[in-house]
Amino acid sequence: MSTTTREEIKIGGIAVRFLLEGEASNGAVAVFEFDVPAGSPAPPPHSHDGYEETIYGLRGTLTWTVEGVRTEVGEGEVLCIPRGVVHRFENDGDVDATSLAVVTPGLLGPGYFRELGALLSAAAGGPPDRDAFAAIMRRHGLTPA
Repeated sequence: MSTTTREEIKIGGIAVRFLLEGEASNGAVAVFEFDVPAGSPAPPPHSHDGYEETIYGLRGTLTWTVEGVRTEVGEGEVLCIPRGVVHRFENDGDVDATSLAVVTPGLLGPGYFRELGALLSAAAGGPPDRDAFAAIMRRHGLTPA
């Protein structure tokens, strides 16, 4: 994908930009950047049994809770989240954060984020339908905790 034409997918205040989709790597890997504004609501705790997720901090700091252990991932730091492990993230700092996610194999794609974005837009600032949120997660290989 060209960096000049990358689609930015908005999920509430979070923005996601895929740099490499799984189809382009024969399913080996998917790579995306994501921006998380300071204090922005983050996704609920979840796991994924089909892939690992490696996070690399580009700017600011995200706090990840992996199996109940909180870890700050700032610029130049990395965190690997194994398959099946419950995790979540938040930006509880004062600075917006940007991270790079590497998903191996490349099973997670932009469709997941588009569906979540549409669900949050339909909620018009209110809480999204929890059952619909969980159904989207499951359809894309994530398991709500």
